[in-house]
Amino acid sequence: MRIENEMFDLILTVAKKDERIRAAYMNGSRTNPNVPQDIFQDYDIVYVVTETASFIKNNGWIQAFGELLMIQEPDKNDQSIGLKRNVDQSYGYLMLFTDGNRIDLQIKTIDAVMNEYGCDKLTIPLLDKDELLPLIAIPTDIDYRVKKPTESMYFSCCNNFWWCLQNVAKGIWREELPYAKQMFEHMIREELNKMVSWWIGTQNGFQVSTGKMGKYFKRYLPEAYWELYRNTYSDGNEKYFWDAIFVSCDLFRLLAKEIADDLKFSYPNKDDQNMTKYLHQVSKLPKNATVIFN
Repeated sequence: MRIENEMFDLILTVAKKDERIRAAYMNGSRTNPNVPQDIFQDYDIVYVVTETASFIKNNGWIQAFGELLMIQEPDKNDQSIGLKRNVDQSYGYLMLFTDGNRIDLQIKTIDAVMNEYGCDKLTIPLLDKDELLPLIAIPTDIDYRVKKPTESMYFSCCNNFWWCLQNVAKGIWREELPYAKQMFEHMIREELNKMVSWWIGTQNGFQVSTGKMGKYFKRYLPEAYWELYRNTYSDGNEKYFWDAIFVSCDLFRLLAKEIADDLKFSYPNKDDQNMTKYLHQVSKLPKNATVIFN
């Protein structure tokens, strides 16, 4: 597997040799000093180009990066299903190589870059042939850190978590597994993850990032809390699914009450109590039941 220095040398050599490429910069985790380095980190690279058409027409130029295991061209895929993409301004290549390295490369015109360069505070310039790129500050993940919720945001999260659980419950009872699973993973987990992130924020002065999709939860949660979070995942077995739901309720309640104490918010105990009772009732409800409550 090519090491980091080899990859950067290659990325810069390609840019230096091609007159169409006038500058290059990097975004993503490799610009963030708070992210531990590992062998799976992508190289998120932008080439600033005079035009995109010749690159797109003949993509043989990307062979210089190495032997591909697989490539995805998101803009091409989007266009193929009828979505409009301004490929005259920007075009992307997601490349996984046979040695395990990955480059997420975008080519962007000078005009396109001038409208956005530096907006992502995790940006490092790599090459500037014509001194096109404005000066920017040292990279910081400040825009990615957990933001303190307002009480309205907190209440909305609690309300949606407890309300949507009744949809999960009826999906399980009806044996509509795809519906129940998607409702849980896309609705319930979204609210649970918000509460986990806010809790981590309160414990760290809202000066940390929990990462994309909560990928750093394990780093910041105490072991007991992390074990609860792990147990919110289940397979397709109905019993284990119910177990995961009740663990989710326990964890949500625990975190939400601690956040309420820290931020002087009011936790909706009544919603919690009523929906917990409802969930226990449905979990024991026979499949031939004609009423939910007697």
